[in-house]
Amino acid sequence: MAIKKGDLFLIPCPLGDVPPLSVLPISVKNTIERVDHYIVENEKESRRFIKRFVPEKKQSLLKIQETNKFTTLEEIPSMLNPCLDGFDVGVISDAGCPGIADPGAKVVHYAHQKGIKVIPLVGPSSILLAMMASGFNGQNFAFNGYLPIDKSERKAEIKRLEKLSKDLGQSQLFIETPYRNNQMLQSLTETLNNQTRICVACDITLPTEYIKTAPVELWKKIKVDLHKRPTLFIIEV
Repeated sequence: MAIKKGDLFLIPCPLGDVPPLSVLPISVKNTIERVDHYIVENEKESRRFIKRFVPEKKQSLLKIQETNKFTTLEEIPSMLNPCLDGFDVGVISDAGCPGIADPGAKVVHYAHQKGIKVIPLVGPSSILLAMMASGFNGQNFAFNGYLPIDKSERKAEIKRLEKLSKDLGQSQLFIETPYRNNQMLQSLTETLNNQTRICVACDITLPTEYIKTAPVELWKKIKVDLHKRPTLFIIEV
């Protein structure tokens, strides 16, 4: 008789240092209570999250494998062996929802190839929360990841995204390394047309949350420090 395959649970976690139950439903806690096998982006942070959310769970029971930007595609399929042996497996990102702008997507890809059931759990996605709060077109938007570091290349990319937004009516989202956030906002105000709108969504779901949408001409007068704070930028014409 064939062994029933385990399920792959995509387990969200908070976007920062807040009580897990303030942003996650009890169903996530219930799942962590019964799952012992995990594929994570960062073992130390994932253990910390599990310990904080389910303190009674014994850390010694956890069987954890890491997948990140250094993991090769050849390494991933074997990480799903516990599912093939009948055990449920949880995927945890550093922050937010696994698989969205996250290396966990590769794990999900192979899970489908192996006929493993994938179960996404409800939790905070900074991309969706930023779009919700922006007032921009939620019917048509695109996430572009990181923009180029080189100033001339970044300026050209910003102008390209602005044109794309105008031509397609599409909101354009992107992120920056947190210590370069202030420079990114400055680049946007120096490059975009005055009437193009920018949404800055910073520290989403945290006590220091800052979300504001305004045209470029107004952003030139706004003083806000985004240094080392997780931030999403959205532009729309």
